[in-house]
Amino acid sequence: MLTSPRPNLLQISDTLTLRYEKTGNGPPLVLMHTIRTQLEYFRGLAPLLAESYTVYAIDLPGHGHSPIDPLAPFDEPYFRQGVIGFIEKLNLTDVTLVGESIGGALALTVAAAIPQRVKRVFASNPYDYETRYGDGLRRGNWFANFIIGSLQVPVLGPFNAWMENQMVLGKIMGGGYHDPRKLPSDLLAEFGRVAKRPGYKRIARKVLAGWRSWSAARDRYRLVSAPVTLIYGDSDWSRPDERERTRALLPNARMFTLKNTGHFSAVENPSELARIILGSTG
Repeated sequence: MLTSPRPNLLQISDTLTLRYEKTGNGPPLVLMHTIRTQLEYFRGLAPLLAESYTVYAIDLPGHGHSPIDPLAPFDEPYFRQGVIGFIEKLNLTDVTLVGESIGGALALTVAAAIPQRVKRVFASNPYDYETRYGDGLRRGNWFANFIIGSLQVPVLGPFNAWMENQMVLGKIMGGGYHDPRKLPSDLLAEFGRVAKRPGYKRIARKVLAGWRSWSAARDRYRLVSAPVTLIYGDSDWSRPDERERTRALLPNARMFTLKNTGHFSAVENPSELARIILGSTG
């Protein structure tokens, strides 16, 4: 059974509050999760990093148990401002940013926006290549392509979102694993419970509707001055040319590839991901 950590809520503004978990000791490290997950996504990675860092794992705006603002745009700039607000509200400095998927893109855009507070960036499987609605998720398997693609269709989209259950979510998310059997059933059940929150499925569609903003986020990568490490699973949704395009925007970045790992590397291969992060702290 998945147990929820003791909740911490930080009010960023009148309309934005983020839930987070703080563990460990040492310099600050902020973890940013993937699309459609939450801070529990890092339950395998955070304890490994907490031996060397004070780890702040956050529920991105509207995700997990962070309150939902139904009027918010839920695009990349909105998430970026939420993370920046979190860091500034806690007055964190010399921060290491670690993110996966949309969290990986955010690690880079946040670093570009507040270079004076960011020491190092680890962007894992950054979600910065979309050319259509739900492009990344739709690459996982035929089922994900059908369901995610349908969510943009009037009437059908809201209906299919409302019909989502744990089995449907598991089939979609399984397309992001090298080995779908490594998606833990209790973690999937938690994602399913969260999806029953009022307004959650509506904002999940709003995140997908902001797909252009994640590709546009690449334009900000050239502004990153902190050292960057790019990490990709060898079975990630991104294609080799898309990975090289991102690396070309960060000419001094190091890049690693995790074997037998898909898009959700923090769950599928946390020990190797931690090894790269902890081996780059000099």
